[in-house]
Amino acid sequence: MSEGAKGCVHFQEYKKARGLQSYRVIYRYLVRPLSVSAEARKLKAKTCLCHVCHNSSLRLHACLHCVFFGCLEPDNHMQLHVKATGHALAIELNYGIAFCFKCKDYIYDAELDAISRETLQQLAQKQSSALQQPPPYMGWEPSTTEIDLLRQNPKRRKVEYGSTIGLRGLYNLGNTCFMSCILQALIHTPVFRDFFLSDKHKCYSESVQKQCVVCEMGNLFQQFYSGDPAPHIPFKFLHLVWTHARHLAGYEQQDAHEFFIATLDVLHRHSGGMTPTVLNPSHCSCIVDQVFGGGRLQSDVTCHTCRSVSTTVDPFRDISLDLAPNIPTIASRASSTLVDGDASNENGSPTSTNSGELLLSVPSTLDECLERFTRPEALGSESKIKCSKCHSYQESTKRLTVKKLPIVVCFHLKRFEHSLHSKKISNLIHFTFDLDMTPFMARSTNSDNRYTLYAVVNHNGSLHNGHYTCFIRQQQDQWFKCDDAWITQATTEEVLNSEGYLLYYHKKVLEYS
Repeated sequence: MSEGAKGCVHFQEYKKARGLQSYRVIYRYLVRPLSVSAEARKLKAKTCLCHVCHNSSLRLHACLHCVFFGCLEPDNHMQLHVKATGHALAIELNYGIAFCFKCKDYIYDAELDAISRETLQQLAQKQSSALQQPPPYMGWEPSTTEIDLLRQNPKRRKVEYGSTIGLRGLYNLGNTCFMSCILQALIHTPVFRDFFLSDKHKCYSESVQKQCVVCEMGNLFQQFYSGDPAPHIPFKFLHLVWTHARHLAGYEQQDAHEFFIATLDVLHRHSGGMTPTVLNPSHCSCIVDQVFGGGRLQSDVTCHTCRSVSTTVDPFRDISLDLAPNIPTIASRASSTLVDGDASNENGSPTSTNSGELLLSVPSTLDECLERFTRPEALGSESKIKCSKCHSYQESTKRLTVKKLPIVVCFHLKRFEHSLHSKKISNLIHFTFDLDMTPFMARSTNSDNRYTLYAVVNHNGSLHNGHYTCFIRQQQDQWFKCDDAWITQATTEEVLNSEGYLLYYHKKVLEYS
């Protein structure tokens, strides 16, 4: 490239004498037509031909001085035009780059680059409007005011080991500990945080009052990473959630899991993501579904008579794991290592006795919960399903497995049992910082299925009266306990020995398709 950001001497002389209107017209009508219609594409295809050989070329150039299109390959008619007329400047029509035939080099000019970026932004807006999609992300360019502010404030904040940037308490607004925990988990979700701190959200709200929940989520990220250590009052976020999820309105204690699902749903509706189509009803391009909603559960129902398998695939944003005791096997399947009258296996979970009684098993680890979740389940004679092959109702077996994993997977341990005798299940479920989901996949793949724990929401108390707290990971092996407005450092032992209600795991390796 010649002469830095102002182009070569010949181009400077041209700009001084004739301006940049010719370049603007060529770029907007031929390089990146602002019209996205089929007629505009046909006009470009018909117009962009060499005026000598009448062929299209990958290296077709348009003269900046007159109306002439010429190829550089194979016959170099553009060079012949330059020799005949002395017109030294031309525009390459694939990318809109200026070329000086006297310098024999392409030119970079800041004003041409500005025209290019402005046109691309207008084109992106038109395409997104026509296709009902959000516009593609355009890189941030600081304004004159922002440049002055950056010069006045040269100091940059860095998140180093031991740094408290990003840590901030949230005032309890009246039984809102459930909201505080969910917000802490969301704000410390790495990919989610990167999206909002990169200012990638484009607001589509037409309301003067700014009722966009995603905008307020972005404001929370700004508040957390402002460096202000004082607790924040999330009154506006609470009001917006009440407005858009009315079943959560009021000062009664709410379930943290229900609030998490409702918050994701409201954020999804306000994020301007791609509208699901008939061909792909579960696909959405918004940040919520990119991070939390990319998972797919596969359900296989096998007919006991003909052994045919019916498969359905459904999206999920979290996985709810049952903790209630169930009946695993009968005495004939019991391990031969059990002695008379011993009703416990080596994990301490009840199994069965030699008398043939059916006893209850209780999971004690996250892996056991997932194994139970993906274990084949006999539907029984009271839940017969019509087999498409037998054309009659047959007994069958159902099995759930994970077909596709999201970036973040939230495990909901079902501690609240709502039945005739409602109660809270307080069994300790052992979980680890690292989790491999490979054993629970529908089929083996070459993907990396390893996850790492970054947030844990706990519930202390009973079914009708309790308090939520949260552990979040600030950096590797650096954990903090969030108890509304109070943030205290926590040990890894405290995290792993906590009861656990919602467990947030983030993929270790991100794969891009």
